[in-house]
Amino acid sequence: MDAIEHRYPHIKFERMWDSTPSLYYMLGECNSLIKAITNTAIRPEYLKSLHSIALNKGAQATTAIEGNTLTIEDIEKIQQGNKLPPSKQYLQIEVENILEAFNTILKKVIINKETILINAELIKYFHKMVGKNLGEHFQAIPGRFRTTNVIVGSYKAPEHQDVESLIDNLCIWLRKEFHFEKNQSFIEAVLQSIITHIYIAWIHPFSDGNGRTARLLEFYLLLRAGVPDIASHVLSNFYNITRSEYYRQIENATNKRDMTEFISYAIQGFRDGLDEVLETIQENQLLITWRNYIYWIFENKMTVGKTRQANKRRRNLVLEIPYDKYLSADEILNYKAWIVKEYASLSARSFQRDLDDIIELGLLEKNKDGYRAKIEVLKKFMALQLSK
Repeated sequence: MDAIEHRYPHIKFERMWDSTPSLYYMLGECNSLIKAITNTAIRPEYLKSLHSIALNKGAQATTAIEGNTLTIEDIEKIQQGNKLPPSKQYLQIEVENILEAFNTILKKVIINKETILINAELIKYFHKMVGKNLGEHFQAIPGRFRTTNVIVGSYKAPEHQDVESLIDNLCIWLRKEFHFEKNQSFIEAVLQSIITHIYIAWIHPFSDGNGRTARLLEFYLLLRAGVPDIASHVLSNFYNITRSEYYRQIENATNKRDMTEFISYAIQGFRDGLDEVLETIQENQLLITWRNYIYWIFENKMTVGKTRQANKRRRNLVLEIPYDKYLSADEILNYKAWIVKEYASLSARSFQRDLDDIIELGLLEKNKDGYRAKIEVLKKFMALQLSK
């Protein structure tokens, strides 16, 4: 072990990072965000949609970093059972492999509660899933460590004969450093996922597919740490949208022999991504509350003299009007097919009267740009906070 480390001074199986207060503060924020996400009830159909979106984004991000050019729209078509043109079929297989790997890992960790220590066989198993059915488009034997030396850009990876020993030493060190068998903390688990990722990049155990394998390991470790499935792809997405910085940070960690800046970069992205997931869930909760509030208004504050049919029409109309943009009266009238049909037999005056009645109920706002749903009325039902 010592002889190998002497040959590769940047690959030290020790704490090559500073545990700064800001780092722990951000990790605390991540933990709080995850608790908020997991403790928020989500409608089954919306949860299913979030899960699908997360899988697709994760697969797109994980493969895009390695040069796959498929878009989210392409991946959605693949998920629907469509086949891409022959010229793109290998790109499709790359994505399908990652989607299958995600689902396999989710089943093992979430459904079957199968969690094990990181070991060489698990790493090779993930790599085998990455390279499945890619043939000549995958420059490695899936599931086998490389038997040749490689140079990636300006980085010369360790000699191939040292790969197995380096991976074994890595797995031994991860077990000692991050205490998975001894009630591992959330902070330890997140750090382990990021640090394992870096070491796979450094050791480069395969001739191809190292990045995808590293990100599968990261995904596995985050799931194992209790990160919900709809948020476990956040880091891959972040690495992809900040790709140049991602590579710069890996190079920086290699040259400085210090992971502190990479870890800080990754955790900032993790925190911001978790915040976006929570905002998405909260927005859906707000829309559910808004819908319920509208029903309550029309059940308890029906305009005197209005028929049940007229109030139902107004209720359905305000449910369709967006809260995040203004629409003119004509745009609202043609916004949905049922609105066109509903008002076809009524006068323009009736339509305008409906809009005016909805405004009077406090559910609609009108200005020079048009109309929008006045969803902010729900703030009176939220906890009070000092305005800044």
